Amino acid sequence: MFATSLFADHVTNRLILPRGTIFNFRRTVGFSLVCWALWFFFVFVGVVLAVTAGLQWWIRLCLLGFSAVMILRLVVVGSIASVSYKRILAVSLIQPFLCVVPFLIFWVFIGYSFTFYIPAFFLFSTLVALASTLGFLHLLDRLGQKMLRLHSLSLFKAFMLNWVLGLNAPFEDFLEKLGEERNVEVSLVKFGSSGSKAIIVIPSVHPGPFKNIGSSLLPSLLKANLEEKLNCVACVPHGLLGHEFDLASQLQNQKIIADVVQSLKNFELSDARASPFVKVSNGLATACCQIFGKSAFISFTLAPRTIEDLPEELGQFVNREAEKYGLQVCAVINAHNSINGKADIEESLGSLKDVATKCLEKAASMKRLPFQVGSATVLPKGFSLEDGMGSGGITVIVLTSGGQKAAYVVIDGNNMVSGLRERILSLLKSIGIDDGEILTTDTHSVSALVLNGLGYHPVGEVMDNEKLLSCVKELTVAALANSEDVKVSCRNIVVPNVKVIGAKQLETLCILVEKGIQLAKRAMGPIFVCSGLLLMLFLLLV
Repeated sequence: MFATSLFADHVTNRLILPRGTIFNFRRTVGFSLVCWALWFFFVFVGVVLAVTAGLQWWIRLCLLGFSAVMILRLVVVGSIASVSYKRILAVSLIQPFLCVVPFLIFWVFIGYSFTFYIPAFFLFSTLVALASTLGFLHLLDRLGQKMLRLHSLSLFKAFMLNWVLGLNAPFEDFLEKLGEERNVEVSLVKFGSSGSKAIIVIPSVHPGPFKNIGSSLLPSLLKANLEEKLNCVACVPHGLLGHEFDLASQLQNQKIIADVVQSLKNFELSDARASPFVKVSNGLATACCQIFGKSAFISFTLAPRTIEDLPEELGQFVNREAEKYGLQVCAVINAHNSINGKADIEESLGSLKDVATKCLEKAASMKRLPFQVGSATVLPKGFSLEDGMGSGGITVIVLTSGGQKAAYVVIDGNNMVSGLRERILSLLKSIGIDDGEILTTDTHSVSALVLNGLGYHPVGEVMDNEKLLSCVKELTVAALANSEDVKVSCRNIVVPNVKVIGAKQLETLCILVEKGIQLAKRAMGPIFVCSGLLLMLFLLLV
C-alpha cells in the first residue's frame, strides 16, 4: 500500500503538478500520509464490524474511507493549489483510485464476488465528492465576492504561496486592488560636512503586514539604497501609525525609496549647531529630544512597560507644541523598544503628551552648540530573521555637543524584550556615552516565520544577548572614533499617490477571515454528513 501511494505521488509530482507549486514531492507524500490516517480509521472500524457482521462490512467501510479521502483531497488541493481544474481533479483522484486497487485484488483473492454495484459506486462516489466539494468551496468563494468583490479562494491561494514559498506578487496583487491612495509624509535628517555622514529617515507608514509583503522590508530597503547611493550610514527607525498604513506592494516601496533618495541628493546642509540631548520621564512615559536649528528630533517610549504602535494624534500634538517654540520641522519616533504583555496606548496617551510638552520646552530653552557626529553599522553574523534580526542589522549614531555624548542605537527588529533597552543604555554609559535611546524599526520581515504567540521573536528573546551587547559596544566605539564636525538639515517631504491598506480594508480582510471560518464550520457538517449518508445508503447494496 505504501509503495502504491508513493508511486501515485511520484507520478503526480513529475507529470501533473508544475514546478513552483506548494505541493512538492515531500508535501505531497506528507499529505498522502494524512489521508491514509483517515482511511485507516474506516478500515479499522470495518474490520471490527466484519468479525461479527460479515466481510461485506469491511468492504463497505473501506470504500466509504476511499470516498472520504477523495473528498478531503479535493477540498485541500482545490483550496490551496494554484493550478487548473483538470490538474486539481487528477491530483485528487489518482492516489485514492490507485490505492484502492490492492484492496480489490485482495478481496477477490479471499473469495468475495463483486457485483456491478462496485464500479457503479466508484462513479457515484466521484460525482458525490465533486458535488459536495464544489458546493462547499463555492460558498466560501461567494463570501469574498460579497465582501470585497474578490474570490476568497484566490486570495487564500495567494496567501499560501507567500506563507509556504515566499512569493509576494500574487498576494500583493490583491492588496493593490484593495489599497487606497494617500500622500505619505517622510521626515529626513541628514548629517554631513562635504558629503553625507549619517541619515535618519522616518516614513509615516507602517512596516508591515508580514514577511516580504507590502512595506515589511521598507526599513532595510531604504537603508540599503541610501547607503549605496549616498555613501553614508543610514537608519530607518519606526514612526507613528499602525497597520492601517501598511503599503500595498513592492511597487509602493520603490515610490518612497526613489523620492527619498532624490530628495537627499539635493539636500543642502544648513545648521551647524544642536541642543544637548534631553530626556524627560514621568514614571510611565519617556521622551528624548534634540533640536537642530529650527527642527526637533523627538522619540517616545513606555519602557520597561510594553509600547506598541502610537496614534497619529500624538504626532499632531507634538507638531503643535513644537510650533510654540518656532520649530518648523518635527521628526517624531516611536522607539518601539519594550514588550512585556499587552499595551494600553489610549490609557498612556496623556502621559506621552505630558512628557512631550516638558521635553520640548526643556530642549528649546537650552543653548545650541557646534556638534560632531560619528556613525557605524553592521549586519551581525549569527542572527537570522527567525531570531528577530532584520537585514538592516544594527546602526549606531553618536552626537557630541558641548562635551555631552548621546547615542542612538537603531536595531532592525520588531520590538525588544523588556529590560534589554536598559542593559544597552547601561553598557553605553560604561564606555563614556552620557545618554541615548535604543530604537527598533518595527520591521515585519521577521513576522510570520515562527510559531509562537506573537508570530515573531522580539529583539533579545532568542538571540544571544551578550553577543548583541558586544556588537553594540563595538559599533559605538567605532562611531566615536570617526566622529567629525558636521552640519545638519531636517526636512519633511511628501510622496504623493502611494497605495496603502487603509483601516477599512484591513478591517474587512480580518472580518472576511473570521466569517470564512464560521461559514466553513456551519457548512461542513450538513454538506459532508449528507454526502456520507448518500454514499452509505449506496454501499448497503454492495
